[in-house]
Amino acid sequence: MSKDEFGVLLYYKFASIPDLNSLFSFYHSNCNSLGLLGRVRLSPNGVNVTVGGLLLALEKHIEAVKSNSLFQGTDFKVASSHHPLNDKVAVECGFTSLSIRVVKELVTFSSYPLLNPPEVSNAGRHLSAAEFHSVLQSAGQLMKNGSPTDDNQLVLLDARNLYETRIGKFHAPSVETLDPGIRQYSDLPSWIDDNSEQLRGKHVLMYCTGGIRCEMASAYIRSKGAGFENVFQLYGGIQRYLEQFPDGGFFRGKNFVFDHRISVGSSDTSIMGACLICGSSYDNYSSRCRCTHCRILVLICDSCQIKSDAYVCELCLKHGMDFGSIPSVEDGELATVLDKNDLKTVCSDSKISSHLPSRNGNAAPRKLRILCLHGFRQNASCFKGRSASLAKKLKSIAELVFIDAPHELPFIYQSSTEAKNSCAPPTGQHAPPPENCKRKYAWLVASDFGGKVEADWKIANQPFDPLQYQGQTDGFDVSLAYLKKMFSEQGPFDGILGFSQGAAMAALLCAQGDKLKAEIDLRFVILCSGFALPLADFWQKPINCPSLHIFGSDPRKDRQITSHTSRYLASRFEDGCSVIIEHEFGHIIPTRSPYMDNIKDFLRRFL
Repeated sequence: MSKDEFGVLLYYKFASIPDLNSLFSFYHSNCNSLGLLGRVRLSPNGVNVTVGGLLLALEKHIEAVKSNSLFQGTDFKVASSHHPLNDKVAVECGFTSLSIRVVKELVTFSSYPLLNPPEVSNAGRHLSAAEFHSVLQSAGQLMKNGSPTDDNQLVLLDARNLYETRIGKFHAPSVETLDPGIRQYSDLPSWIDDNSEQLRGKHVLMYCTGGIRCEMASAYIRSKGAGFENVFQLYGGIQRYLEQFPDGGFFRGKNFVFDHRISVGSSDTSIMGACLICGSSYDNYSSRCRCTHCRILVLICDSCQIKSDAYVCELCLKHGMDFGSIPSVEDGELATVLDKNDLKTVCSDSKISSHLPSRNGNAAPRKLRILCLHGFRQNASCFKGRSASLAKKLKSIAELVFIDAPHELPFIYQSSTEAKNSCAPPTGQHAPPPENCKRKYAWLVASDFGGKVEADWKIANQPFDPLQYQGQTDGFDVSLAYLKKMFSEQGPFDGILGFSQGAAMAALLCAQGDKLKAEIDLRFVILCSGFALPLADFWQKPINCPSLHIFGSDPRKDRQITSHTSRYLASRFEDGCSVIIEHEFGHIIPTRSPYMDNIKDFLRRFL
């Protein structure tokens, strides 16, 4: 081994970590002293490490790690490689610095990352590279210790993302192969749920790059109970398999890796991938071309890169996202894309920047798109103004899109000096003309709401009632249809931020669960000063959507929605599915530290 030979080390270990601070200090001291660069992820459940450095330094690191009994039985995968160049690939893969982070999950297994993950102790049985190869070679013939026995009952499941499987995958002529074609690993549980009948009663062979994703996914399949017991996984992943079978064996193409090497092949130099545009054989991701819409890596050959710099991946094309769906920009503003009667207001902090083509290689990762729902008797413009500080502090990771609710409300005012409507006249004064005031809207209305808006001001039927929100339970179907249209024509959106009644509306959407998934697919919700409406049909079971609940802790400061009301809404979400931020203010969204830091921490889980 040459003293200046460079290499890459990958390993993971699921184990209960009694002292994360101590382990963090060890990695910080050890990796820095050895000059190692890359990613170290620590969680209460274990570690996941990908680092690079001199091979001698990597060997010293392994010895130091092995001295800790927690890592007994860990599979340390070392491969020699070229030195990482200080280019966009090295930067993007994290090989120009050392990043050590404490995380809740070693791998984000679900689009609902706050849900309790499957028990790794229930993962599928490990098969060595030789055993895995033997099963494929015999296509299901008898193996010792309960291995697959029936050709017709054997399926091969790839646990990786679409951009990985484009350039390489296993292929055995006598074995059915399932490629989920997912954008990201967190989409795999939903695919398993939707395709469980293809797995029921089968012997499932799973594989991924290094093994860690199969640990979680195989445990999830087995957690489904009877008919899903026989799950097997390739121990050490494709990397160990190619070491055992340097000619590729049953693996065709190249193994995509998450470091500066980009991909690793066998002695078989055949190319499995193809250029997205011209279809020619191509499997080089070094240019880091990405889909204009979802930012997934795409294969674009050198010739086609010269001709174009905006691309749409096959998944976005499948869901109708082509270049024609990219909104046009006129004079720096969003051009009309919907009928004014259907969509009253669309406000965006970054002028649809996440939709516009940008030059590959220089483009920043796609921001989260968050649809913002205002409170009762507000409008998009008003809510945008009140949220300006929030939008400014989130501008690097999220784009906020504001819309008016569909129920237009009449102009009313209190017959007292406590009237809060900015357009309402003081007692005894002539009401200003309605055209001088901004329209107000609602997501939910009272049962006696007539649906007609008159031009003249009216005195409110009664003084302000802090419990009025409990009687505003009608109009959900109209608002639901409106939001479906919004998601269809202006989506996709990663999540919803709702304030007050907007939060109540967002919670009702979450309570619908899978019923709305095809039309309103939410990765998360942020519910500010929210409440649960007294609608029994919506609360039959706990909600399993990741949620951030923000509300004031002092009931004297929020006269509209009390803290126990918002806390009850949070309790309607499954255990481990909600994060609560309590602040000392009133009916607002706080943007000072530490609240802003907590909001950002929540959102970064979905980037």
